[in-house]
Amino acid sequence: MARWLIIVGVVLVVIGLVLQFAPGLINWVGKLPGDIRYETEHTKIFIPITTMIIISLVLTLLINFFKG
Repeated sequence: MARWLIIVGVVLVVIGLVLQFAPGLINWVGKLPGDIRYETEHTKIFIPITTMIIISLVLTLLINFFKG
């Protein structure tokens, strides 16, 4: 359990550093084909289907890689 908490902490620190110092690295999030965006004057609806599939695949691969 402690090992997973350390890994999660390191990942959160890395994500925080990327967001602080290099926000341009994640401009693709939400702008992929398949992400649904609907905007009117009073309503904004955003459903990042493709982005979530890619993030899920990457996380699954990383977890399986470090699990073994």
